[in-house]
Amino acid sequence: MTHKRSTPLLLLALLVALQGLQAQDQSYRPGLAFREDWKEIPAETPVNQKHVNHPDLILGLFGPGKDSIKKSHHDQPFDDPYYIWSGTCLGTWAVALEYRDHDLDLSRYGKIRWRSKQYGFRQLHIILGMADGTWLVSRQADGFSGDWRVREFLLADLDWYTLDMESIHELKPVSDPDLGRVRQVGFTDLMPGGGSEACSRLDWIEVYGYLVERKSK
Repeated sequence: MTHKRSTPLLLLALLVALQGLQAQDQSYRPGLAFREDWKEIPAETPVNQKHVNHPDLILGLFGPGKDSIKKSHHDQPFDDPYYIWSGTCLGTWAVALEYRDHDLDLSRYGKIRWRSKQYGFRQLHIILGMADGTWLVSRQADGFSGDWRVREFLLADLDWYTLDMESIHELKPVSDPDLGRVRQVGFTDLMPGGGSEACSRLDWIEVYGYLVERKSK
């Protein structure tokens, strides 16, 4: 009788232990640090701070083409999103977002997801602005797509180069950069715009990582 009564208790204890292990297994994966999908307000060139939905994010525009980066939208098709468009960019360009008072730790299973559509030879790369002022650009990129497409990048799997933020071009490769204190996250295709047939479009971007308090200067 004692054995029969103890069996359910043992099963319950085993179930609790398994749930604990599952929770522990998930705890090392970072949550959503931020998502930006742009305000649903009229199109404008250049995109500016009033188009940013997230109240704690600051928009940064870079490169010779920064003043011609457009926040675009069309009434048709009916599901056309509000998106960043490089087609009118007169030179190379880059867009980045940063928290007002926090940095990001992307070193522990950090990842980036976005919804984009590239035409022509355009390849949309991830850029990271480090707390020490260094900028990185990923070798891997999101290329041509006939329709909007969601892509996910695990940052540990990417190869990185330093990025010249004046001209927006890649420099030397960087081996195993420390992503423990990232200030800005963004994107570029490293090319000027070429109209609707040679451009990049980004609907939204999600960054998964840990918020860390920004060190005082």
